[in-house]
Amino acid sequence: MPVSRISAGELPQAREDNRSRLHYHRTAGGRLSKPAGPGGCADRRLDFLVFCKLFVNKDLCRVLLTMASSLNPDIIHLHVDDNVVVALCHLEEGVTVGDGSEQLEPVEMIRPGHKMASRPISAGQTIVKYGQPIGVALEDIAVGEWVHVHNVANIERARHYEKATCIPPDPEPIRDRTFMGYRRPDGKTGTRNYIAVISNVNCSASVAKYIARRFDESLLVDYPRVDGVVAFTHGEGCGMEYNGQKHQMLARVLGGIARHPNIGAYLIVGLGCEQSTIGYLLDTQQLIQIGGTQSESSGPPVLSMQDVGGTLKTVEAGVAKLVELLPRTNDIRREPVPVSEIMLGTECGGSDGNSGITANPALGVASDLVVACGGTTILAETPEIYGAEHLLTVKSRTVEVADKLLDRIKWWEWYVGMFDGEMDNNPTVGNKEGGLTTIVEKSLGAVAKGGSTALEDVYEYAEQVTTRGFVIMDTPGFDPPSVTGMVAGGANVIVFTTGRGSCFGCKPTPSIKVATNTAMYERMIDDMDINAGEVLEGKSVEQLGREIFEEILKVASGKQTKSEKHGIGDEEFVPWTVGPQL
Repeated sequence: MPVSRISAGELPQAREDNRSRLHYHRTAGGRLSKPAGPGGCADRRLDFLVFCKLFVNKDLCRVLLTMASSLNPDIIHLHVDDNVVVALCHLEEGVTVGDGSEQLEPVEMIRPGHKMASRPISAGQTIVKYGQPIGVALEDIAVGEWVHVHNVANIERARHYEKATCIPPDPEPIRDRTFMGYRRPDGKTGTRNYIAVISNVNCSASVAKYIARRFDESLLVDYPRVDGVVAFTHGEGCGMEYNGQKHQMLARVLGGIARHPNIGAYLIVGLGCEQSTIGYLLDTQQLIQIGGTQSESSGPPVLSMQDVGGTLKTVEAGVAKLVELLPRTNDIRREPVPVSEIMLGTECGGSDGNSGITANPALGVASDLVVACGGTTILAETPEIYGAEHLLTVKSRTVEVADKLLDRIKWWEWYVGMFDGEMDNNPTVGNKEGGLTTIVEKSLGAVAKGGSTALEDVYEYAEQVTTRGFVIMDTPGFDPPSVTGMVAGGANVIVFTTGRGSCFGCKPTPSIKVATNTAMYERMIDDMDINAGEVLEGKSVEQLGREIFEEILKVASGKQTKSEKHGIGDEEFVPWTVGPQL
């Protein structure tokens, strides 16, 4: 199935120089611009350098979004090669914006986050944003016209990739930062201390929930260092090939939760006759209780409803088991640990036209700081890397790492094609309402979350992440299964950027929500933790990125996020599995 209606070969080639600068406009006044300096690979024709203003690369090319708050800009021209600008507020028809060197008059009302043509664009010509092709014009577009889904089609991706040809230098090490975490006997560090009731099949899901509900705040008052008892339930566990791909993926997720450093103890509950047997889960995931050893013959506590005697007896047996586990789970205290123990999961949901300008590049700065401290940052959502993967293959540590990413891209093309779909179906109705037009445009903004350091490895869904530095995990773009996979892989903090306003939590890992714009932040302040809209009001991306980094350390040390205060995060556990339901 083709991924676009018009191939890139039919269009004029987008210019590939490495000049990089940002223009800020206001109704009355001048324009600020800051050219990027040359870097170690600046003489190469690399899209990575064209785009690195969003990766905020310290050594290759740094362009900070800095503007005086008094300027009150109306539009932003992101790159010298762009033929569109982005509206920062409602642009009224016929009201001129810009400055003496470039004045634009909207011919129709244009909403914040949406694009307006800054040059005449002919039918079939490439639409360029961030200095990158994001689509192709379906008709002639005049200066001042709204540029969106009604006159733009997705553009076919380039099929030639440079691999490991411009590996960024390692960041300057940061060795003196710590947070207050829970050191586990296996050497990992938790940021929370939950007890998990894990259902290995949907048939035991209700019982797992009944057990967890018995441990409300009144019962946990004597155990102040236990953050709660959480039931991890799902809709899978039977009607599948034994040890097939679907079975293996589910086992990786459940095993990842059981061994997660934010889980102080766990209980596994099954029905008894399911295909996804408890024995298979224990054996393939080598599960033992936190603090236990492989030699302990008893192993972790497990309950089979058919063996115990049904629903009520299993609930009572489960409650009794957890009562035994509570004192030991509570018998742990936070202690200073290096930031190298942070495994940061990055996610964007409900993205808008500001996501790639404010929140995502700022999160990229925070990702770089985590990596500089020796920690790990995970970029996920492979369908939202699609169209920007060339920016990642070029900075892969090795050709093999680049090939692993491209293998996952090819798999997604095949998988979506099985259902007669297209990768460009990913941008949602809300994304488009917020100004995003094509999957390429969305992906170019999304990958900025990963920062500017070298790509060290690519992981399968819910695979245990063991590499330090910047890595990718193959997940869907849908937020609950995507974050579930990263958490199962070991992420102990999540930072979630959102433009439309996603109210997301993901027990057992805290989720910091970053709003891309001030209007939404103020409207949904009870759910948002950080306002990245300040970038459009004068704060630099780097400054905001450092604030996100500091918030990560505070939350890792115990500060509650907004979603935690609301108790959100039980229903967002959604394992992703691939394969037939038999």
